[in-house]
Amino acid sequence: MYETINSPINYGGLPLKNRIIFAPTSLGLPQTEQLELLKKIACGGCAMIIIGDVPVLPSRFGPSLYTKKGFDYYRTLTDMIHAQGCKVCAQLHQSDSNLKGMIRYIPGVLTKRISMEELRPLLNQQVGPYITNLPAKKVQSITSAFGTAAKLAVQAGFDMVQVHGDRMFGSFASSLFNQRTDCYGGSPENRARFAVEAVTSIRRALPDLPIDFKLAVRQENPHYGNAGVLESELPVFVPLLEQAGVTSFHVTLANHGELSDTIPPAKHPVFSSEGCFLKFCDQVKALTNLPVCGVGGLTDPDFVEEQLKSGRIDCAAMSRQLIADSEWPNKVQNGDAKSIHRCIRCNKECLGGMMAHRGVHCIYERKK
Repeated sequence: MYETINSPINYGGLPLKNRIIFAPTSLGLPQTEQLELLKKIACGGCAMIIIGDVPVLPSRFGPSLYTKKGFDYYRTLTDMIHAQGCKVCAQLHQSDSNLKGMIRYIPGVLTKRISMEELRPLLNQQVGPYITNLPAKKVQSITSAFGTAAKLAVQAGFDMVQVHGDRMFGSFASSLFNQRTDCYGGSPENRARFAVEAVTSIRRALPDLPIDFKLAVRQENPHYGNAGVLESELPVFVPLLEQAGVTSFHVTLANHGELSDTIPPAKHPVFSSEGCFLKFCDQVKALTNLPVCGVGGLTDPDFVEEQLKSGRIDCAAMSRQLIADSEWPNKVQNGDAKSIHRCIRCNKECLGGMMAHRGVHCIYERKK
């Protein structure tokens, strides 16, 4: 039972022991607590953990590959995860937030007069002008830095890098934000240039490194996601990214809308079903032979096995479910699937914890 879930796979050049991946997640926890959680998830039997939001440029926010302290943290993290027989991937991230524009909101955030939920739309309002007016030389310096960051990630022990295809990538890709008139704006090919240059920079620096790409898809009718790639533009973006050196795709809904859209609760008006974003995987699968990882409300082993066995997806990524029960992969492998604590997608302590500045937790923690 669950033969496909438990079967190994070559995921874009990286051998994985099974098909379950911990999706990149902004955990918002102190480093010690975050390490404990990630160790627990690695012990639970998943094949790979994707560490979210690893900064591409030197950063004062969170661990940085460019400082000794930050590099040592990532080295500790990768060693810890590897010790559990699990692979680890660095999600290379470039923010599209206008840092100068953020300054005005810092006092309100620090005093908690402005919640994280209130801050998001304020920052998103600045994305369009920021992306549109970013000097071309600055854009090129950012895309070239992806190669440098990837080399540092490998030195820190990461097995793979994932390019965060939302945030700055998603904003450049989106005609809603990107109003540039140079080679980075206008046509879908031009709006793909930022991503293509970044992937090319990694491939030039590390010819053999597996490169995953988080492909953020924007949906219309009904409209969800303001950044990212329109479904109708996928036939342009996917081949260009593959030609640049991407070896696998992690497909999901685009961001820059409500967080409860990209992290949908069980009562979401459109994305309430199990595997709610897999329809985007179907479209990507039709355009490439590279492995495709699906994500979105995946909790049921029977459903996940069916999607994998049919070839609809090659790997299944989970975040909330592995936070709810890190032992999901082990329980599936050991014939104990009935004892899984299934995520009910209430968003109370995961998304809710993040919004309340407590970090990501789960309602099941209160019941232990």
